[in-house]
Amino acid sequence: MWVATVLHRPVVPVPLFFTSHLSPKVLLKPKTFRFGFPLPSLKLKASATRKQLQTQEPDNEGLRNQEKSDDQSFDLGWLPTFPHVLVASMSNFLFGYHIGVMNGPIVSIARELGFEGDPILEGIVVSIFIAGAFIGSLSCGSLVDKLGCRRTFQIDTIPLILGAIVSAQAHSLNEILLGRLLVGLGIGVNTVLVPIYISEVAPTKYRGSLGTLSQIGTCLGIIFSLCLGIPAEHDPHWWRTMFYIASMPGFLLALGMQFTVESPRWLCRVGDIKDAQTIIRNLWGDSEVDKAIEEFQSIISNDGTDVNSRWMQLLEEPHSRVAFIGGALFVLQQFAGINGVLYFSSLTFQDVGIASGALASLFVGLTNFAGALCASYLMDTQGRRRLLIGSYLGMAVSMFLIVFAINYPLEEDFSHNLSILGTLMYIFTFAIGAGPVTGLIIPELSSSKTRGKIMSLSFSVHWVCNFLVGLLFLDLVEMFGVASVYAGFGSVSLLSAIFAYYFLVETKGRSLEEIEMSLNSNMRGGGR
Repeated sequence: MWVATVLHRPVVPVPLFFTSHLSPKVLLKPKTFRFGFPLPSLKLKASATRKQLQTQEPDNEGLRNQEKSDDQSFDLGWLPTFPHVLVASMSNFLFGYHIGVMNGPIVSIARELGFEGDPILEGIVVSIFIAGAFIGSLSCGSLVDKLGCRRTFQIDTIPLILGAIVSAQAHSLNEILLGRLLVGLGIGVNTVLVPIYISEVAPTKYRGSLGTLSQIGTCLGIIFSLCLGIPAEHDPHWWRTMFYIASMPGFLLALGMQFTVESPRWLCRVGDIKDAQTIIRNLWGDSEVDKAIEEFQSIISNDGTDVNSRWMQLLEEPHSRVAFIGGALFVLQQFAGINGVLYFSSLTFQDVGIASGALASLFVGLTNFAGALCASYLMDTQGRRRLLIGSYLGMAVSMFLIVFAINYPLEEDFSHNLSILGTLMYIFTFAIGAGPVTGLIIPELSSSKTRGKIMSLSFSVHWVCNFLVGLLFLDLVEMFGVASVYAGFGSVSLLSAIFAYYFLVETKGRSLEEIEMSLNSNMRGGGR
């Protein structure tokens, strides 16, 4: 969802997902359930002399240090939650697949359905996906409030499966438009739903790392669809097979969600404390049950027992502040130019002799995937705020590097290689921070009651900005030139780093309830 993608046309804009004056205290990290392999402690004989004891103490201390080191090395506290998050991330695999599935076959689709040579209709066929995603994102918040995450996931597979099948069987322009609209509707719901589910199910210590699985799933979906699309260059009807294949993960997702857990926070809000305790015990460990339930109930007593939130609540503090931050982060993310850079990346690769669009897309996909893997490690070690700032600074440097390569009289091959380096650096640094952190930190900052609505609003802003960038990009390039537009992208990246520095606080190692209490000064215990 929040990953770099290669687009056939710029009009096909598909994305990749606290104010400082609050100064909340850094709270103690909760203990988490883990499996370890400790060494046996060294037993001393009762008859040992004081000298012998003193001699053996350093060894005993060394063993304790070794035990601690080994315990950290084999920390598997994330493992009980991993299967549930993995199933949810299958939604992002579908997202990535539907991004890549139109990258090459659009020419064959246009030829077979009778709109070949009409760039407007080709653009509409692909960009109607965004209209569906916008509607899906807006509706997701209400669905999650009423039905919970699991049922919303399962219901959402209906438009995903139907959309893929309708697209595969399309014999007219209207049918392919309907199929793409349905798929976009399902993807719009998923882009909101996946980060909410992961943030509410994952243990605090591993929430960042597990959250990056959604980006990794999107990367894998793109790469898989690009590889699967290679036969489309020789078989004009292969695109139908690709859409039929797209329906299969939807069935697997619906089935897999039957075996995953519901969000324990949502269960507490609807009064199902017993099931919530069981889930926390199984995923987070026995030691977390009482503390977590106490925190959940403290939040509920402040917010009220009504499960559904109202859109008008987003105008009240502190929800309005978080809604502003969520919308602003996605505006900055999109106007930092990810889709524009990717559109021109294929031309940049052609300059160094890589004429195959599929091969160029594969380079981009692998770079994106490498960045997502790095993010999975850095998210819970370096923290969200630092990662986001560093990511945008890296994107700014990359943009200015490309501008330098374009504007200054350099040897042609060196200039092209410098542009390639800048493009890959930009995609890599985006995948490390600006892509995954943006989608993860918004549900972390949101309150339990308004999380769904704030995420819906934020992603709706995301889709609108995504569409505008794709719509205006070529006109801006024609008016001002590539170097000027890229310099603008670099400037927005710098502005994004400044925004993150002044408006975000770190959420690493803090439970969602601790973050919410620190944001709400009216809440009992807030700001502790």
